[in-house]
Amino acid sequence: MQVEHMPGYLAGPDGDPLMIVMAVIFMVAVLIAGVLYFKLHAVPEHIAHGKNHTQMQLIAILTMLALFTHNNMFWVAALVLAVVEVPDFISPLKSIARSLETIAKGEV
Repeated sequence: MQVEHMPGYLAGPDGDPLMIVMAVIFMVAVLIAGVLYFKLHAVPEHIAHGKNHTQMQLIAILTMLALFTHNNMFWVAALVLAVVEVPDFISPLKSIARSLETIAKGEV
């Protein structure tokens, strides 16, 4: 029994066009998902780089550890380090040391 008209989505003798289209769509979707995953993974580094952060190396190491170990704790720690501004403890301590030197020399 020969069918005079076959639907276009059925595979013909020259190949399966629907499978080829779906394979291309799948490859593009996997590529886009991978790019988005790596972009999301690099968010702490981008935040720290934009702020000229002093702990940039530590943040980069934590994000790489999170990427290779699949341990989200490292990524969250890197994000917290990138977002939170660490206070400057050195300047007040240096000021106290200079004041103590001045007092010790008797130049008050």
